[in-house]
Amino acid sequence: MYNTNVTNFRKDIYNILEQTIKFNEPVSVNTKTGNAIILSEEDYNGLMETLYLSSIQGMKESIIEGLNASLSECISESQVEW
Repeated sequence: MYNTNVTNFRKDIYNILEQTIKFNEPVSVNTKTGNAIILSEEDYNGLMETLYLSSIQGMKESIIEGLNASLSECISESQVEW
């Protein structure tokens, strides 16, 4: 995580935001009253999706079960009904 204070952030906001977007590295901006974290939209959307999936009862167990399944137990992509 990249750390900076609000003064330096203000001076170089464009470059810092571009690096955050390009490399998905969060930025911690320190102020006198507290800190703020800046994320790329991609990271934010990933966090929101993770929270959503975590809120579905049994989803975590289902994902773990799928991760532990052997390929021979799986159906081919062409057999999946979307």
